[in-house]
Amino acid sequence: MKAVEISAFGAPEVLRLADRPMPVAGEGELLIRVSASGVNRPDVLQRTGNYPVPPGASDLPGLEVAGVVESGDAGAMRAAGLQIGDRVCALVAGGGYAQWCVAPVGQCLPVPAGLSDVEAASLPETFFTVWSNVFDRARLQAGETLLIQGGSSGIGVTAIQLAKAMGAKVIVTAGSDDKCAACLALGADHAINYKTEDFVRAVADHTAGRGVDVILDMVAGAYVARELDCLAEDGRLVFIAVQGGVKAEINAGVVLRRRLTITGSTLRPRPIAFKAAIASALRQHVWPMLADARIKPVIFREFDAADAAAAHTLMESNSHIGKIVLTWK
Repeated sequence: MKAVEISAFGAPEVLRLADRPMPVAGEGELLIRVSASGVNRPDVLQRTGNYPVPPGASDLPGLEVAGVVESGDAGAMRAAGLQIGDRVCALVAGGGYAQWCVAPVGQCLPVPAGLSDVEAASLPETFFTVWSNVFDRARLQAGETLLIQGGSSGIGVTAIQLAKAMGAKVIVTAGSDDKCAACLALGADHAINYKTEDFVRAVADHTAGRGVDVILDMVAGAYVARELDCLAEDGRLVFIAVQGGVKAEINAGVVLRRRLTITGSTLRPRPIAFKAAIASALRQHVWPMLADARIKPVIFREFDAADAAAAHTLMESNSHIGKIVLTWK
């Protein structure tokens, strides 16, 4: 099969189309003939040597795919309500940049009615991540307010729509007026251009000084101390990336006095059972909303898989709004 591999750690040009053996589905797995592969920030980190592959995972990048089930563990598929020929999307620990990909059955979901494979391939990584961190870990409730750092990213456009669908208010930060406008069009209540506004002051203004209940943060670093100032009493700050650095200096007294929670998680190394539980929750609570278009995938651009380097260049430019997807002909 054709696959996009990382020939050496470095710039996007190290990605190259290569021939690889076709994977074989084992116990509890199925084989997908891939038509589209989502591109995500962890793929970039893996390419630059800053995101080690978990033990046992493919060295190929790619954490989400969509396509058709070709073979697999019949019993596991039957228990999941899947069969050969079904269109599915899946979260994988690696190997997604390829014409065929093996996935645990529990991490596979049917393509929502009315969605293309390109749209379906954009779902797993961001929807699993947002559900796990915003709703399971940070316990966002209807009527609460969520601040999303980076509202126009793939994670951001997903979090906006899910939070609004669940009855929360949403404030986002983004790096341009056009990105802010796009976030508002997706349902955000307020959008802050962090390049021209102080987001701490803006959050205070938008919440009448109360602060927000949950912050979804991909930056960390110097942002952390400022984010604590944005939280309401009993607020929760959850990290899903550290693009601004791993170290932060905070006022622990603020955490004590306002009973704040600082937490975070990474999804890729978690056990299959953990991810399968998220998949089950998504199928129950979110997939019906995708099927009736209450929420929707946001695709910024498609690239042929052979142009994966260009897709990564776009990702690193931070000029996109929503998801970038590779297609296999």
